[in-house]
Amino acid sequence: MEDAARTNVPRGRFDFECVPETDQSFENALRKAEDGERLTVADGVELMTTGTDSGGIDLARKERVLEVADRRRAEEVGEGVTFVANLNNNVTTACNTGCLFCNFKNTAQNFEEESDEDHAGFTKTPEESREIVSSAREMGIYEVTSVSGLHPGLALDDEHEEILEASDRGDLNYKAPEKYETHPGTYLEQMEAMDVEGVHLHSMTPEEAYHARRGTDWSYEEVYGRLKDAGLDSVPGTAAEILSDEVRSVICPGKIGSDEWVEAMEAAAAVGLDLTSTIMYGHVENEAHRVKHLKRIRDLQDRTEAITEFVPLSFVHHDTPLHNRGMVDGGATVHEDELMIAVSRLFLDNVENIQSSWVKYGDEQGLKMLSCGANDFMGTILSEEITKRAGGEFGEFRSFAEYVEMITAVGRVPVERSTDYRQRREIDPENPPFGPELGPAADGTPLVPETDSSESDAPTETLADD
Repeated sequence: MEDAARTNVPRGRFDFECVPETDQSFENALRKAEDGERLTVADGVELMTTGTDSGGIDLARKERVLEVADRRRAEEVGEGVTFVANLNNNVTTACNTGCLFCNFKNTAQNFEEESDEDHAGFTKTPEESREIVSSAREMGIYEVTSVSGLHPGLALDDEHEEILEASDRGDLNYKAPEKYETHPGTYLEQMEAMDVEGVHLHSMTPEEAYHARRGTDWSYEEVYGRLKDAGLDSVPGTAAEILSDEVRSVICPGKIGSDEWVEAMEAAAAVGLDLTSTIMYGHVENEAHRVKHLKRIRDLQDRTEAITEFVPLSFVHHDTPLHNRGMVDGGATVHEDELMIAVSRLFLDNVENIQSSWVKYGDEQGLKMLSCGANDFMGTILSEEITKRAGGEFGEFRSFAEYVEMITAVGRVPVERSTDYRQRREIDPENPPFGPELGPAADGTPLVPETDSSESDAPTETLADD
C-alpha cells in the first residue's frame, strides 16, 4: 500500500465541508461496477480512494478498479483509439480573472497602448486568426479549438460593445478595445474569422460566454445562438475545473459558480451545439469533490445527451500561483491519474468517450491510460500554449505517424475521428504515409514533415504556418 496521503494537499490546510468519507465498502462498490450498475457518489469515492477504510492508495485494489474499467471500455467502444486532426488558436492571453491554477494569462493592463511593461503575451486580430486557420485547413485539419483569456476589450458584438460603453458599472471588466495595442475584434468577428470553409469550430467555454453577456440581461441561449449563427459548432467544457463552489472559492474566486457553468452548458445544448466536458484535478480538492463533479457531468448528460467526451486534466502545478504561494505541494500522483480515468469510465455510464491527454500525462503514461478506461488520445494540436506556460514538459504537436506507431505498439487500432465522433476512419498501419482524410481539405498527406513534429520549439503564433 502506498503510504502517501490520498490527496496532494495535507489534510487540514483547507477546511472543506465535502470530505471523502462514506458508509459504503470498496468491495460493494467494485461489485456494482463489475455488474454495470449505475454508481452512487459513495461508490465512486470508494473506488477513487481504493477504500475509505484505510489511508493511502491500495495498489492491489487500484489494479482491480483499472481492470474493471478497461473491460467496460472494451465492451462500450471496442479496441479503437481515436484522435482528431486539429489546431489550437488561442486568441489572447490578456486576462484579469486571477485564477490561481493558471499561468496562461497575462495581466490585461500590460496590453494597453500606454503600458511600458514587458510581457510574453499576445492578442490576435480576427484577420490573423483567419489566416492561421486557413493555412492549417490546407494542411488537412478537421477542427480549430479556441480558448482564450477574458480580454477586457472583447464584447460579443457591436451591440454588446455599445451596452458596455454606456454602462457606468465598475464591475464589468471592460475597457474600450481601442485602448489596447491590438484590437481583438468581437467574439462574433473572431468566430466568423475562424469559420473557414468546413473547418469545425470548437470554442466559447461557459466562462467566455459569461464574458460575452456581462452587463446585459441576455440569456445564455441568446449568446450561444448568436455564436452559432457566426459559425460556432461545439463548445468546450473547460472552465469547469472542479464543480464545487467551496473549491472554486479557493482556486478561481473570480469565475462563475458551478450552477452557472451548468446553466451555460445546458443553454449551448438547447441551441443545438455539441459539448465536451472536463475536470481539472490534483490541486486543493479531494476525491469526494472529484466524484461529485462526475455526478454533475452525468446529470447534465442525462438532461442534454449533448456531451461527446469527458477529459480529465491533471493539474500541472509548476509556475502557477497555487504552487508559488505554497498552497499546493505538487500535482496528482500517477496512481490518482489512473484512478481518475478509470472511475470516470465507470461512473459516466452515459458518456461514451474518455480522453487521455498526452499533453498532461506525456506519451508513456498517456498510453497507459488507454488500458485504464480511456479510448481517445486527443488531437494533433498544431499549437498548445496553456500547458506549456504552466511548465508542462511535453510536445506541442503530434503527427499521424506518431499516433499510428504508438497506438499499434500497445495493441490497439488507430482511428481518425471528427470532433463529434460521428465520423471515424480506421487507419491501416501497413499503408503509409499517414495523414488526415476527414478534414475539408485533407487528402491523406502528412500534416507537416516528420522533422517538424512534437520536438518543435517554434512559437505558437507561427506553428500553423510552418
